Amino acid sequence: MRKILLSLLLWSLCSVAYARPDFLVDADWLAEHIDDENLVVLEVRYHPHRYYTVGHIPDAVQVQRFKDLGDNHAVPLMRFPSHEVFQERLRGWGVNDDSTIVLYDDSRTALTSRLYFMLKLYGFNMDRVKILDGGTLEWSAFNDREKDPVEHQPGTVTLKPANPDMLVEWTDVYDDVVSRREPNVVLLDARPKDMYTGEVIRHSIQGGHIPGAVNIVSLDGTDAQSQKWLSNDGLTELYKDFPNNKTVYIYCHDGFRMSLAYLQLKQLGVKDVRLYNGGWSHWGNELTLPVVEGDKPYSGDYEL
Repeated sequence: MRKILLSLLLWSLCSVAYARPDFLVDADWLAEHIDDENLVVLEVRYHPHRYYTVGHIPDAVQVQRFKDLGDNHAVPLMRFPSHEVFQERLRGWGVNDDSTIVLYDDSRTALTSRLYFMLKLYGFNMDRVKILDGGTLEWSAFNDREKDPVEHQPGTVTLKPANPDMLVEWTDVYDDVVSRREPNVVLLDARPKDMYTGEVIRHSIQGGHIPGAVNIVSLDGTDAQSQKWLSNDGLTELYKDFPNNKTVYIYCHDGFRMSLAYLQLKQLGVKDVRLYNGGWSHWGNELTLPVVEGDKPYSGDYEL
């Protein structure tokens, strides 16, 4: 009996260690619920034309990652839209307050993370939002796709103004990190390493990173082949040198990888996580703002 109890205890501990976020679902779950009355499936592809050419999950509505998930009249484009604008977009996709929303992409959940974050930012009931782990790859392994566009009856969802505790502006980053070096604030750059160092310049005029930023590549928290999230142990290893008791500001170049990092850190229990509204697409194009090159948070005059 003692051996049986010990085995059950070890199994329980392992289950906790490898527990996945509640919002992740697999293709079997989606296939089982695909005909639910209140279900809305939203696709966000890296190349949006593939919604039509390659095909999509049956009854999935297309979300265009730049036009639909940014402020079309801002500079840069991927600042967050107002809650009124985003509300109208959600209503156009058939979303109601009691809808269950399933999000999927073809980019290791980086694109869906942006949409998930926006739903949370504007007060949607997040118990009703799921992300298909593995995205298009997970679904296409054993299920059919369609190529005809899908439209729903307009929805009636009602959103709230943005939660100010989830965002920061460049002035906050400049004041708290670059200027005062506030010890209780950590700045995270979620971009690829070669963009952080400045070896590769993309989506901006300048290369490098914001002074004080540490680099953890959020996509490394997913498996490149399966497109699925790593286990909690894998995420813990990725962020092993990252403090979990401080306020975290995150940025990337266009708002997707930082949203993925946000979800990863929240899954690991970090309480205060905020996204830089505009990210490197803003900072890297403002020639008066300071930039550091290389693999260290500070260099040159900023090391003093």
